[in-house]
Amino acid sequence: MTAREEQIYREAAALWRALYGEPPPAQADGATMLDIIVTRGLPETAYDRLTTPFLRPAAIHYPKHKRT
Repeated sequence: MTAREEQIYREAAALWRALYGEPPPAQADGATMLDIIVTRGLPETAYDRLTTPFLRPAAIHYPKHKRT
């Protein structure tokens, strides 16, 4: 395992323990743990970066909607 992979593993394992309160899977590498964390059922949250107080309305460009 490279130093980069080891760092990813340590950070993914720490995130796993913080989220689930249990030890990470023994046979999973860091990338696999991150995939499981994302797909394990974390609640979906809405994210709308266009509702920020730091952008002026004139600076926001919305995508054009297809007309059907």
